[in-house]
Amino acid sequence: MHPESTNGTSGGAPAIPMAWLCAEYVADEMLRTGALVECGSLEYRAGRETLALTIHLCDGSAELGGVEAMSGIEEWLSLTAYGHPWSEWVQERMAAREEHERGLGGGTDPDLALARKSWRWLRQTELLAPDLGEPEPWHQAGPPTPLVDECEQSWTPAWRLGLPLSHLAIHLF
Repeated sequence: MHPESTNGTSGGAPAIPMAWLCAEYVADEMLRTGALVECGSLEYRAGRETLALTIHLCDGSAELGGVEAMSGIEEWLSLTAYGHPWSEWVQERMAAREEHERGLGGGTDPDLALARKSWRWLRQTELLAPDLGEPEPWHQAGPPTPLVDECEQSWTPAWRLGLPLSHLAIHLF
């Protein structure tokens, strides 16, 4: 039996991606508690992956409980808020982590590998959702857009649906 490890120093046993698994667990708990969508649905997965990626890419993702968690939750709310350029933020954070990984010259970071896989899924998977109009309506100049007709649907990347689900789940937690 190999000793437990989070950094690959367990005598050749594979490193365990604890940071990613913790972020995914917290995201799962928040979404299940909020009961916004059915567990196991693609919408649920979009929310969980979006929230887990947000938690994981935040510097010093706070553990639940205490003052640190409150500042972490406030940061997560800010990052998932309507109008925040979340996808650009993710791309910048992923690039910085990848640059750091290359600088170490060692093997691959198992947490980063799972984050990459999640980001790829969120970008490549499209879900049928209510058409929210312009992808970035907060950048519009001119008169406000009329109310959204929820009967109108369009295909959208999973992260666009996961972002509001994440934000609501954090509020309800």
